[in-house]
Amino acid sequence: MTEQQRQEILARARVFFRDNIALNHKRNTEKLGNLREFNINPFTLPYITKFAFGNDTPESMAKALLYPRILGQSIATTFGTQLQHFCSNVLQGFASTTTGIDIEFIDEIDNRRKFCQIKSGPNTINHDDVNTIRNHFTAIRNLARTNRLENFNPDTDCIVGVFYGEPQDLSMHYKRINRDFHPVYVGKDFWHRLTGDENFYNELISAIAEVAIEIDGTETLNNVITQLAEQIRRQNQN
Repeated sequence: MTEQQRQEILARARVFFRDNIALNHKRNTEKLGNLREFNINPFTLPYITKFAFGNDTPESMAKALLYPRILGQSIATTFGTQLQHFCSNVLQGFASTTTGIDIEFIDEIDNRRKFCQIKSGPNTINHDDVNTIRNHFTAIRNLARTNRLENFNPDTDCIVGVFYGEPQDLSMHYKRINRDFHPVYVGKDFWHRLTGDENFYNELISAIAEVAIEIDGTETLNNVITQLAEQIRRQNQN
């Protein structure tokens, strides 16, 4: 891959993250200005609020409800649901026409064509996903045998690429795939194989982090906290 191609991926990643992740995250946050959006446990909320903020004012309760949703669950869910769009937009030059395969590329380390299923993080598959992944790769193995494809080794050329994380962070499901079936390349190793740049993973993280400079959610957070606090205050008065 050329330097120009690598820079194009970084540029598309910035645009994608801003338009599909950050703006969606902001819109999802704005929707949380109603207490009905939360499954409130009246026994634990006061404790969590005092534990985190040292008091149980309506404003602090609002923060205790809001922060876990928008700083954890919300953004993680948005990223996961947008993964296929990331592949088709940011990695459009590697799109695969093979059923069950997200991208195809020439591995910059071993120079072999890889048929790759993309996953977002080191803990994003379950037990059933293991069989689904195996079935897709088995179909490729059968297709290659039917078409008498030469120089194709499904045991090493069918891979799982995990966008972020470290090998030691992979769940037991990924480790099982890597040990018993097909290679799993995660984080820095995956991006190195795709781009040929050993430092590309860190450059991609930095490029996406630049989006945070463009989108400041402070005002949105304060507005939602104010809305929730007022509803909590009225609820406590009844």
